Amino acid sequence: MALRMRSPLPSLEGVATWCNGGEPSADALAGKPVVVSFWSLSCHLCHESAEAFARVRERFAPLGVTFVAIHQPRSESELDIAAVEADALGEMQLVQPCAIDNEHTLVDRFENQFVPAFYVFNRDHEMRHFQAGGKGFDRVVAAIERVVEEAPV
Repeated sequence: MALRMRSPLPSLEGVATWCNGGEPSADALAGKPVVVSFWSLSCHLCHESAEAFARVRERFAPLGVTFVAIHQPRSESELDIAAVEADALGEMQLVQPCAIDNEHTLVDRFENQFVPAFYVFNRDHEMRHFQAGGKGFDRVVAAIERVVEEAPV
């Protein structure tokens, strides 16, 4: 069953390869809103929306929002870790921790079927918004604004 509103943030453990600082610890995430984004090397929409999403990250990271990216390979040709890292650090403009999920560990845990896909979790790590596709960042931004404004429980 796919994640629903108020579903807890799935564990980010179990991925062998991370870039940009490695897997974020539970302590590093505690009490912070979290935005998890899924992308793929071959995804045209992911690359088209990379700059817009980088602006969203730059706006909200200073407000305490933690961003985590997950590469979701869609074919055997996307299992090349060096190529994924080069794309993550280059065209995708990722500076946040990025899981290279070649075994679909996190893909399965999130039951994610789409790229790009965005999951917004509040400070209590309950899912408050899900969106797939390269457009509609206004809805992602609105969801992030809401979780930033929510008082911690």
